Amino acid sequence: MSNLKEKLYQMFILGTQGGEYLTALENNLGGIIFFTYDIHSENQFKDLIQECKNHSKTPPFLSIDQEGGRVERTENIHHGKKYLSAKFAANNGLDFVEKQTKEIAKELKNYGINLNFSPCIDVNTNPNNPIIGERSYSEDTDEVIKFGKLVAKTYRESGIIPCAKHFPGHGDADKDSHLTLPQIKLDFNELKKYHIKPFKSLIDEGIEMIMVAHLHIPQFEKEIIPTSLSKSAIQYLRKELGFEGVIISDDMVMKGVSDFGALKACEMGIRAGVNIFIYRDSTKETLSMIDELLKIVENDVELRDKIEDSYNRIILLKKQFGMI
Repeated sequence: MSNLKEKLYQMFILGTQGGEYLTALENNLGGIIFFTYDIHSENQFKDLIQECKNHSKTPPFLSIDQEGGRVERTENIHHGKKYLSAKFAANNGLDFVEKQTKEIAKELKNYGINLNFSPCIDVNTNPNNPIIGERSYSEDTDEVIKFGKLVAKTYRESGIIPCAKHFPGHGDADKDSHLTLPQIKLDFNELKKYHIKPFKSLIDEGIEMIMVAHLHIPQFEKEIIPTSLSKSAIQYLRKELGFEGVIISDDMVMKGVSDFGALKACEMGIRAGVNIFIYRDSTKETLSMIDELLKIVENDVELRDKIEDSYNRIILLKKQFGMI
């Protein structure tokens, strides 16, 4: 039976930079996220993944952002061959998108990846959006739903966990949440009709994981709190939309959330109901932050209950995909 520390570590996915990832895995880390700088050749990448597995207590999520186009992490292996981004893939129709998704899934599976942070189901309603753009299938909500469902289903059938992102929709933002906290001031009905609708549709189809964005949406929080740490945004996802799966944050080093400080942000996130936090690196600072967090949660019944709930959801998903 895992102890509290091991359960808390399951709630983190860390990157390799900073070098403490093997120590974290030995502490029962939930998963690893890989970036372009981790991937130099097929054999080297497979070895890295094997090393991660060898140091793990619980089989880890081995995850990646492989959308195609601008967001593709295996470009060093491909030598020029690129997958199309969502927008350009969608322009070629459903059959093309299905075929490309199968190719991506097959490639990822071959390396040992079991979780892809895709599909991106943001509806690109703001032409000045600096971060979504061609990562979105369309500016039309129903088109996004059509492609998002297909991509999620194709990954699932290929044995890769899909993750729909970025709830409640990053498509209308006019700023990049890597650099600041964008504010979306849409009327709530508009937000639901255009941006939340794809998430509801994928939840109805059984999507396993949803990534929450670092956005400020006044309809959820009057105070300047990102949706990724917002109790009412997460409650909405659970209660109103009926999502039972795993809720994961976007990268916690992004400027949209990092101003809160890592310890405070994670505590707020756990209270809000986030199940997993992503940190793009594994520095000594991040590990000592998790240890600090452990001290806080040991004396807090509410936080311990939340960790128990997250742990159960994470283990259930790992079992669902035959990882455990």
